[in-house]
Amino acid sequence: MSETVQKRVNFLNICTIVPPNGLWQILSNGCGEVFVAEGLRRKRNVKIVATLGPASSSQEIVEKLFEEGVDVFRLNLSHGTHGEIRKRHSTIRNVEKKFGRPICILADLQGPKLRCGKFDGQEAELIVGNSFRFDNKDELGNCHRVTLPNFEVFKGLQIGSKVLVNDGKIRLVVKATGDDFVETEVVLGGIVSDRKGINIPDQVLPLSALSEKDMEDLEFVCSLGIDWLGLSFVQRASDIGRARKLIKGRAAILAKIEKPSAVEAFDEILEETDAVMVARGDLGVELPIETLPPIQKRLVRQCRAHGKPVIVATQMMESMIKSPVPTRAEVSDVAQAIYEGADAIMLSAESAVGQYPIEAVKTMNSIATEVEKEKTYRQVIESSRTPLKRGVSDAITVAAREVAETTNVKVICCFTHTGTTAALTSRERPRVPIIALTPKIAIARRIALNWGLHCVVTQEVNRFKMAVVNAAKAARLYGFAMDKDKIIVIAGVPFNVPGTTNILRVAPADEKKIFDGEIS
Repeated sequence: MSETVQKRVNFLNICTIVPPNGLWQILSNGCGEVFVAEGLRRKRNVKIVATLGPASSSQEIVEKLFEEGVDVFRLNLSHGTHGEIRKRHSTIRNVEKKFGRPICILADLQGPKLRCGKFDGQEAELIVGNSFRFDNKDELGNCHRVTLPNFEVFKGLQIGSKVLVNDGKIRLVVKATGDDFVETEVVLGGIVSDRKGINIPDQVLPLSALSEKDMEDLEFVCSLGIDWLGLSFVQRASDIGRARKLIKGRAAILAKIEKPSAVEAFDEILEETDAVMVARGDLGVELPIETLPPIQKRLVRQCRAHGKPVIVATQMMESMIKSPVPTRAEVSDVAQAIYEGADAIMLSAESAVGQYPIEAVKTMNSIATEVEKEKTYRQVIESSRTPLKRGVSDAITVAAREVAETTNVKVICCFTHTGTTAALTSRERPRVPIIALTPKIAIARRIALNWGLHCVVTQEVNRFKMAVVNAAKAARLYGFAMDKDKIIVIAGVPFNVPGTTNILRVAPADEKKIFDGEIS
């Protein structure tokens, strides 16, 4: 072997990506090798989040869900013991190891959900016009009263305040208050049963976003190793700060917007959080339901402008809990979130307890793939793009999109140490695919939530040529480019220093050309 060839082999050997456990085949195109990773590349940009539960906890089902399109698995701490959560977490990581692809895990805290006490006979009927009292007595309830376990929350209620029970199916108005009771009038009656949820939409409650249970759950899931922690019932920006101190950098924070007060304080919350979930369940209970679509659209657009991931969630395909096909309205709802440019769309009960979890994921994947192929999709995405150029890193990622869209470049490859460069590239919503390369598996998992990012774990690099070689290998391995194609590589020099994105290079996808002098 000649000295030149030996140098090339040595150089290429140190520029490697972490292999996907042999799940690729090598195809010859007559002028070099083309690597294709079978089944590991999504044909869409929006990500799919699926909640695990009794219907989807086995290794076989989780594998199938991943194969059919799930990018992020959600562990709902409102349901399941720590033992069950630990087992689901382990299953996800086993699937990740098998497929050789980073998988993101979101652990969702229960939050300070208000619930009424229990009733004599397990339920009671509330009649319109009758009085109904909440108190702190340790007695079973009836059609006239019920215990509220955390009664101190009600002490701030004023006459005229609304009280909603069982997702708003029961509606009450406060008529009188005392030290140990709140008297209401039934405005919308019906059957109420044990431990039904209570919503108070009119005011910010004297509650932390973290209950005692949440703090125990937080420590548990952070010790397991998760990528995102979902905070339920966030009301103010300070809720984020408190959680961040407890997390200590072990996970990124996702604020769930499900209170009117959170909508009002959204600008401040968005500054503090790392990502957002538009949780339309409780939000739709506490706000007039007709206000949800414009609120969703506004929050998604604000998140996109700030380059922070946003998930649209709750009842996206609710009928698929019991049906193998969704309604036309549900298909339109999913499509609308995709048209708005959401980073991810989420399945809750559909995948956790539904009869057709795999079909739900397949359907959501099919909707996303079809929408993103449509010309109107690009028109809507590009017309809603918000310019945001704060520095060199922003300018580089904007330039990468513009170069990609005006040339025949096949893919944008961004090297990222903290995930920031990848997030900024995702924010631009380019027409070409994005490969995010990082030496940190934790970062690869976390940014798997972001729109359009195909995440690849690489070895550490300390030269730009090595970075370009790795990018070319990844582009070919996963079928984004062939030898003859061009790719864009963006990175920061010096390497492994956060916030230094300062290089953009158009390069060949054939690393032999890179080594032979086309890239210095």
